[in-house]
Amino acid sequence: MMADFILLGASGHSKVIIDMLHRMSDRECEECKIALLDDDEALLGTEIMGHSVIGKIEDCVLYPERRFIISIGNNDIREKLSRRYCLNYATAIHPSSIIGRNVTIGEGTVVMPGAIINSGTKIGKHCIINTGATIDHDNWVDDYVHISPGVHLAGTVSVGKKTWMGVGSSCLNNITIGPDVIVGGGSTVIRNIEVSGTYVGTPARRVSAG
Repeated sequence: MMADFILLGASGHSKVIIDMLHRMSDRECEECKIALLDDDEALLGTEIMGHSVIGKIEDCVLYPERRFIISIGNNDIREKLSRRYCLNYATAIHPSSIIGRNVTIGEGTVVMPGAIINSGTKIGKHCIINTGATIDHDNWVDDYVHISPGVHLAGTVSVGKKTWMGVGSSCLNNITIGPDVIVGGGSTVIRNIEVSGTYVGTPARRVSAG
C-alpha cells in the first residue's frame, strides 16, 4: 500500500490524528491512505483504526515522497524526531476548529476538534493544539508546545518552546511563559514564568525544577 500520510508513532494520539485526516475541511483526505511507523516490534503488522503499522520509525527515510506527522504527545520526542529526520511534514487542522484571520501555523502542527485560534496568533512547528483549547488574539506559541484539552490562553500570551499546558489550565492576558515549563492541569497562570519547571495551582506556583 502506498500511503498518502505516514504517522510516526502508533499511540492513542495517532487515533485522533487519523480521524482528523479523514475529516479535513478541504476533503482531500476523505479517501486518504494512512500508514504508521513505531519502534514497538509488537505493533508491526497490526492495525490502528484500520491502518497498518508498516515498520520502525527509522524506516521513514524509505518514503521521501510521503507526507508525515509525528503522532507522539511527548514534546522532547517530537523535537528529536523532527531534527533527526528531514521529511515532508504536514499540518493537520480539524474542520470543527476555528482559525482566525492572520493566523500562521507551522509544519507538523495538529489542531484538534473544537479548538479556537484567534486573529494574529502564531503557532510554531510540531505543536499540539488539543481538543477544545482556545488561544486568543496575538499569541505566540513556540515550537513543540503541547496545549492540552480545554486550555484557555487570553490575548497576547507567549508560550516558550517545549512547554506543556496541562488539561484545563489557563493563562491571563499579556503573560510570558518560558520554555520547558509544565503547567499542571487546572492551574491558572497570572504572572510571567521565566524559570523552567513544573507549576501548579491557582495562582500557579513552581513546585519542582525542570
